[in-house]
Amino acid sequence: MAVFHVQGVPIGGVAIMLALFASMGGFIFGYDTGQISDIMLMDDFKLRFAQCGTPGVLSTCNFSTVRAGLIVSLLSIGTMCGALIGAPVADFLGRRHAMVAECLVYFVGIIIQATSSHAWEQYAMGRFVGGLGVGALSAAVPMYQAEMAPPQIRGSLTATYQLFITFGILTAYCIAIGARELSNSGSWRTVVCIGVLWPLILSVGILFMPESPRWLASRNRLEEAQHSLARSRGVSLADEKTDNFIVREVERLRVNAQAEANIKSGWLDCFALEKKTLYRTLLGMSLQTFQQLTGANYFFYYGATIFQSVGIEDSFVTQIILGAVNFICTFGGIYVMEKYGRRVPLMVGGLWQSAWLFVFAAAGTAKVPQENPAIGKVMIVSACLFILGYAMTWAPGVWILVGETFPTRTRAKQGALATASNWLWNFLLAFFTPFISRAINFKYGFVFAACNLAGAIVVYFFLYESSDLTLECVDEMYTDPNCKPWTSRHWAPAGFATRQEYAKFKDAQDNEPSATVSHAESESTAAHAGVADKEEPVHDEHNW
Repeated sequence: MAVFHVQGVPIGGVAIMLALFASMGGFIFGYDTGQISDIMLMDDFKLRFAQCGTPGVLSTCNFSTVRAGLIVSLLSIGTMCGALIGAPVADFLGRRHAMVAECLVYFVGIIIQATSSHAWEQYAMGRFVGGLGVGALSAAVPMYQAEMAPPQIRGSLTATYQLFITFGILTAYCIAIGARELSNSGSWRTVVCIGVLWPLILSVGILFMPESPRWLASRNRLEEAQHSLARSRGVSLADEKTDNFIVREVERLRVNAQAEANIKSGWLDCFALEKKTLYRTLLGMSLQTFQQLTGANYFFYYGATIFQSVGIEDSFVTQIILGAVNFICTFGGIYVMEKYGRRVPLMVGGLWQSAWLFVFAAAGTAKVPQENPAIGKVMIVSACLFILGYAMTWAPGVWILVGETFPTRTRAKQGALATASNWLWNFLLAFFTPFISRAINFKYGFVFAACNLAGAIVVYFFLYESSDLTLECVDEMYTDPNCKPWTSRHWAPAGFATRQEYAKFKDAQDNEPSATVSHAESESTAAHAGVADKEEPVHDEHNW
C-alpha cells in the first residue's frame, strides 16, 4: 500500500525502509571515521600503541607522525580497494547479497582490532580489513538506493546515506566520551566492539528488502523486477500486473536491458568516448576528490587534536558539537538537494565553505590561539559554520550524483572508480595531515579554501543538472549535443519544453485506465529518438 504520493507517483513504505536499512552502510562508514579521533587520545590506547620514553609512564607516550598517520589512514587504503572490489561483487551477487558479504568482512576487521594487545601494526591492519568492507559498501549502497528510489524522491532517499554517515560520526563521539573513563583497555575496546551492531543490523535488515529492479532486469528476471517495483511503490502483488505505473516501468526496464544485453561492459568501457562515458567517469572521480578536499575530514579525523591545540580543555566535547552540527544540518541538506537540484547547492556550498575556512586559517595564523581565547572561539565558530555548509551541500550532493550520473551498463564500475577516488584522497589527507599541520599549522586551512573554490568552478563548467529525471533520461541528457552543463537545468526529454511538462505527461499516462505496454514502448522509442530535433529554449543559469 502506498504511504503517500509525489507528483502523482505512489511511494510505498518499503521505499522508505530500504533507504534506511541500506544507509546503515553509511552509518558504519561514519562510525569508523568518528571513533579514531577520540581513541587516539585515550590513555590506555597510548600506553599500548604509542612510543613511550619510559614504558608505562603516560606523560612520555606520544604517537610519531608516521605511526599516527598509518593507524588513521590504513582504513582509507582498505576502503579504496574495497570500493573497486565492490563493483564486480555487486554485479555478480546482486546489490543486497553483496552488502551482506561486505558486512562480514567489516566484522572480521573489528575482531582484529579488538584483539590487539600491544602491536599497533595489528590494530592498523584491523582498520585496513574493516576498510575493505566499508569501501565496498560505499560503492554498493548509493547505487542500490538510486536504482530503487522513485525519481521524484531519489535525491532525498539517496541523501539518507550521507545523513547516516553524520549520525555514525556523532554516535562514535558520544560513545567515546562515555567510554573514556573505563579502566584499562575497556575504554577503546568498548568503542570498537560496539561497532559489531551496525553491520548486524544492515546484513539482517537488507535481506527483507527487494532486490534492485534494474539489476534483476539486466539478468532477464523481469517478473522479479516487477515484484520489486510493486513493493517499493506500495502496489499489492495482486494488482502489480494490471497497475499502469508498474507495467510501464517494467517495460522501460525491459527495453533498456534489451538494448544493453549484447554490450559487454568491462573496466575499459568506463573510459570509452561514446555517450560521454569517459567524461562522466572523470566527472564522478573529480567530484569525489573535491568532496575530500573540502577539508571536512581534517576536522573529523583530527578534530580532537586540533581543538586541543587551540586551547580547548575538553576537546571531546568540542568534537560532539561539530558532530551534532554535521548531523542536524544534513537534514537541511536533504531538503536543499531536493528543492534546488544539484548544481546550485554545490556551487554555493563551495563558496560558503571556502569563506569560513579562510576565516579559520586567518584567525589561527594571525595570533597564537592558546594565548588568545577569543581567537580560539572564532576558529571553533568558523569550523562549525564550515561544517554547516558542507553538511547541506557537498556531503549529501556528491553521493547522490554517484548514484544517478552513470548509465546502467557501467554504473557499478564507474561508481566504484568515483568512490575509490574519494578513498584515495581520504588516505592521502589522513596520512599526510600530521606532517603538513606540523609544517604550516593552521595555514593548512588556506589550502582547503582554495580547493573549495576550485570545486565550485568544476561544478559550473562540467556537471549536468540531473534532478527530477529518471536514470534513463539522465543518460539521454548527457548525450544531447545541444545541452551544456550551465543550461542543463532547463533540459527536458525530446518533445517537451520543460521537465515539469514531461512529469505531467507521465502522470497523465500513468493514471490513464487505457494505458498499456504499447504506450510504454512508444514513449521509450520517442525518448531514444534524435534529441537534436528538439528546439532549445533560452537558458539562464543565473536566474536562481
